[in-house]
Amino acid sequence: MELFADTWHYLLDPASWTGSGGLVARLLEQLLLTATALVAAMLLGLPLALWLGHLGKGGFLAVNISNVGRAVPTFALLALLVAADWPGSADFGPYGRAGLATLIALVLFALPPLITNGYVGMREVPSDVQEAADGMGMSRLQRFWRVELPLALPVVASGVRLALVQVWATATIAALVAGPGLGRIITEGFARNDYAQGMAGAVVVALVALLLELAAAGVQRAADPMSRASSPNRDDAPSVASTTVTEAPTGS
Repeated sequence: MELFADTWHYLLDPASWTGSGGLVARLLEQLLLTATALVAAMLLGLPLALWLGHLGKGGFLAVNISNVGRAVPTFALLALLVAADWPGSADFGPYGRAGLATLIALVLFALPPLITNGYVGMREVPSDVQEAADGMGMSRLQRFWRVELPLALPVVASGVRLALVQVWATATIAALVAGPGLGRIITEGFARNDYAQGMAGAVVVALVALLLELAAAGVQRAADPMSRASSPNRDDAPSVASTTVTEAPTGS
């Protein structure tokens, strides 16, 4: 019980939150690192996964990329990346070589759920909905943007949600190579036998992860065209995608 009391006092102490090594500064570092890694992974993985799903090809590639990404230990990859002496890496971005290595490792860690969900989301669009769009005279590109992509968004958003929480939690390992983030609070606390500081850092990581999960869940619900269609305050002029969903049978 004494440890929990000390942790509580550490969190209530204003000095714990201020300064270049305080909780606020480390929190902002990890948020920036997480957001950058997630956006980069989305730009790299989602376009390819969505287009392959639209074409109905490359399923083997998408699954195997995801399996390989899950099999590679993130910390081992981080250690290899930070040991590589790339020209200019020491001055890259606000966090130097350790930050760059962590960013690359987190991007690779975020790719599997994004690629898998992007591909699966497109493949799960009912074939009769696609045929209805073709019957309306849509081109293949129009069908992709106006019908398939809106219907795939809930599954895609689920992958983004999973990647976001995973990247946020995993970003704490940056501290093991002197990188940025709340992991520094945890490792420095335990290194000095200040277990209250270490526990406080872990508590902040867990609370922010919960907030990110709740926010991402709300975005995922908002991305679902079926939930929007059932909303009593929706626009009376539905989009082509929502019209197709409500009028065409869902199929098996």
